[in-house]
Amino acid sequence: MISSSAKARFSLIFSMLVFAAVGPIVRHIPLPESVIAFCRALLGGFFLFFFACVKKEKLRWKNLWERKYRLFCCGLAMGLNWIFLFKAFASTSVAVAVICYYLAPILVLFFSPFVFDERLTKGKVLSVLLAFCGMILVSGIFEKDGGANVQGMIYGFLAALFYACVMMINKTLGDLTPYEATIVELILAALILFPYVLWTEDVSHLMLTGSEWGYLLFLSFFVTGFTYALFFGALPKLEAAAIALYTYIDPIVAVLLSRFLLHERFTPVMLLGAVLILLPTAVEEIRSAVKEK
Repeated sequence: MISSSAKARFSLIFSMLVFAAVGPIVRHIPLPESVIAFCRALLGGFFLFFFACVKKEKLRWKNLWERKYRLFCCGLAMGLNWIFLFKAFASTSVAVAVICYYLAPILVLFFSPFVFDERLTKGKVLSVLLAFCGMILVSGIFEKDGGANVQGMIYGFLAALFYACVMMINKTLGDLTPYEATIVELILAALILFPYVLWTEDVSHLMLTGSEWGYLLFLSFFVTGFTYALFFGALPKLEAAAIALYTYIDPIVAVLLSRFLLHERFTPVMLLGAVLILLPTAVEEIRSAVKEK
């Protein structure tokens, strides 16, 4: 008989593997980034709402209304986060985009003393400095061909910045369950993105083939809706240190997929930059989680 903790570990690892495939999936959807983000938020939000209803997870509307402004800001940040992430995928390699995106935990470490009055330790400062050096190496500016697309890296950094905002706002939501927060944030992100999409894109000319619709629905229902449900279901059953460690499966697998599936260039120097970005944050998160036990 498989234990509940073993099932939770499998669910979390599976979730990280699925999340790592977002970049290659988006490459097969010929739509503007804002349209993909809108569809992912709307369809994923409704799927997660349906899933919560099936599991009889009730939404406490009074608690949600009390946090409406923070949830609105979080939904806005989530929508912008996805737009810039998808722009990064379109502008540079999936590997470089994902590594830049995972600057988000480091940005949270950097801003936490100013937002949450947390102490700025030497470890946090070192993490930021190492991440900056890692960004330089990942950019590939020391490569003969000029390295990664700078515009794509900027999009990746902006995505990380808004993702950091999502994480920091979620820390202030109190006793909202992950289902409550995520369902509302996804649907709000879709509502916020809708007028932006209508204003910036001529949606009447957007067409998808059958396979492209398949990729979009797979991204929205499975990657966002179903996998988020697995992810949130696993969190309460695992220790924080394990969660922090397993989270880094996502960028590592994304780099491998970009190299072997999409045949994107990722040199040893860029790999060293990825380690400088990811490793200090992983160590800091695990150390903090162990200390809190």
